[in-house]
Amino acid sequence: MSKVLIVDDEQSIRRILRDILEFEKYEVEEAVNGMDCLVKLKQNKYDVLLLDIKMPKMDGMDTLERIQEIAPETPVVMISGHANIDTAVEAVKKGAFDFISKPPDLNRLLITIRNALDKSNLITEAKVLKRKVARSKVQEIIGESEGIQKIKETIERVGPTDARVLVNGANGTGKELVARWIHENSPRREQTLVEVNCAAIPSELIESELFGHEKGSFTSAVKQRIGKFEQANGGTLFLDEIGDMSLSAQAKVLRALQESRITRVGGDKEINVDVRVIAATNKDLRQEITAGRFREDLYHRLAVIIIKVPALNDRRDDIPLLIDHFNQQICEEYGLPARKFSETALQGLQQVNWTGNIRELRNVVERLIILSGETVEQEDVEQYVLPASAKRGAELQELFRRFENVEELKAYVEKAYREYTNLVS
Repeated sequence: MSKVLIVDDEQSIRRILRDILEFEKYEVEEAVNGMDCLVKLKQNKYDVLLLDIKMPKMDGMDTLERIQEIAPETPVVMISGHANIDTAVEAVKKGAFDFISKPPDLNRLLITIRNALDKSNLITEAKVLKRKVARSKVQEIIGESEGIQKIKETIERVGPTDARVLVNGANGTGKELVARWIHENSPRREQTLVEVNCAAIPSELIESELFGHEKGSFTSAVKQRIGKFEQANGGTLFLDEIGDMSLSAQAKVLRALQESRITRVGGDKEINVDVRVIAATNKDLRQEITAGRFREDLYHRLAVIIIKVPALNDRRDDIPLLIDHFNQQICEEYGLPARKFSETALQGLQQVNWTGNIRELRNVVERLIILSGETVEQEDVEQYVLPASAKRGAELQELFRRFENVEELKAYVEKAYREYTNLVS
């Protein structure tokens, strides 16, 4: 059942409209003025608003402007007994769906409401489709190891809340992916996820990037700029590599988190922002605090929930799953049938020291797909992946695995040496 909010200071008008709409099987609620309308709109979702223009406290035009900020996709039909062309044009410019004069013609009113509902349904369907497409583009978190299972469980529990999350892990472990899935599991998933790489922005520009700036606030500020906090309003802001942020920027971020307000560089107007912040870093922020490079108060604001993303070397059992995923993905990109990886090749790749983590593994899989045959063998891994020292290290590891203790290994080496001496003599 579609839900309609009637906003009018005249009780008789509200009663007449309610009777008509309820007879047509609409669910109807009432608001006595603009302020009452905005309160109800923040608490509930409506399919259509019928809004009077002449009202005390806050008139219809001012209310319409506020509605465009709070619920811009809700169709608003303006109703007025003081209608004229200029007023109607102004209302439509400000975002009204249509304009009807009082007393309203019953047929026109019902047709207008149905048309507004059609528009609302189209917008909803488009948003659902857009979200399905966007969600399908978010890569799955691959892995069944204990560390990955714990991360998935934490995302399921934390995602639906507004709690701030600090994601910690080495470069290439997938911190950005964790942040995206937290956003996808949150009530803010219909809104924007804005990502900022704090390490990639010069310290003198980070404040402008985050909070925006006013025209003329510095030499190159030729026009006003909206910062990332404002862009993420209503959604999620992901601050990647926050450990590289300057202390001055940290102070402003702390204030934004404490007060939910920001001020653009060169401006004096405070702007309210509703943002969930997820931060990530490859640094030990506790050590950074001790060294005086990170604010302890900001750390405690960010680290409500801490998610530690394990290095690939600590989740080697997931490597075959990751290889299969990247194999399918890369071959699809190249228009090739998926390659086969032999068991020995998989075992060899599990022994590599993955200093670059998931990012390095993907690059290696792509290299093997390009340079190897239809089946990737251990020889391919040795030729295209393992350097000589790493191969020798793998051989030594295999040798150590053959003996239960050092004494057995020592006896084996002495025997081999005697055989070699006898052979050359």
